[in-house]
Amino acid sequence: MSKQELEVIGQDADCCPGLASAPLGDERAAELAKVFKALGDPVRLRLLSMIASREGGEVCVCEMTPAFDLSQPTISHHLKLLRQAGLIDCERRGTWVYYWVLPGVLDQLAGFLAAPRPAGVTA
Repeated sequence: MSKQELEVIGQDADCCPGLASAPLGDERAAELAKVFKALGDPVRLRLLSMIASREGGEVCVCEMTPAFDLSQPTISHHLKLLRQAGLIDCERRGTWVYYWVLPGVLDQLAGFLAAPRPAGVTA
């Protein structure tokens, strides 16, 4: 099992301009590609949505696994990739692992993707 951790993007909103503000450099593009690659799988996107939308902010893997026609090890693999991308974190409690979205990560991604509206455009 790999312990490689990817750097969480956009920890400081001032350091990370949005997509429409300036062309991306090679390093920044590579960092963001890792995050978007993690989100590019329907199972991982659903898992992230399940975690993010959970009242209380965290969910046990035992509650997510039945929602998929996949084995528990496969679900754990997908969760590991989301963790490595810096989107979620987890904690083992007894035999179960609980997951939550890292604070501000979704807002940071949304801010990065937000394009400024031209003057006079309302929609």
